[in-house]
Amino acid sequence: MRIAIVCVGRAKASAEQELCDAFLKRACSAGKTLGFSQIELVVVETSRGFSTQARMAEERQRLGKRIPSAGHRVVLDERADALKSEAFAERLASLRDSGVRDLVFVIGGPDGLAPDFREEAQEQISLGPQTWPHLLVRAMLAEQIFRGLTIMSGHPYHRGG
Repeated sequence: MRIAIVCVGRAKASAEQELCDAFLKRACSAGKTLGFSQIELVVVETSRGFSTQARMAEERQRLGKRIPSAGHRVVLDERADALKSEAFAERLASLRDSGVRDLVFVIGGPDGLAPDFREEAQEQISLGPQTWPHLLVRAMLAEQIFRGLTIMSGHPYHRGG
């Protein structure tokens, strides 16, 4: 299975981006023996449209071009349920074992995701009720993917109880 984090924003150099890249690299390494062939970050440019609706529509179109049509789409939404790390790991394993080829996590732009785009996703999850900077969300999600893979493999990285 391939995993992609597809997000709206900029691919700029920052401490948060370095952290995200480090966790993605670790996840790629950990995932190979677990049936995860690729884990990547895809960034689409933030819209400069005049209205919120115009920006969300343009970003929806840009995201749609980067998401495989048969991909299992999970949008990040602060209103959704948050998963404990163990449940997140179980979900990754379940999707892999059910034959999902492409798992895509979607992070919206500053205005969020278009409501219909959110509703069309197979799943919605939250990293908690707080609002986080988008660059930090990328890093947090990359870390959770890495943590999920280490839980699946029995690696001691996760010591939660």
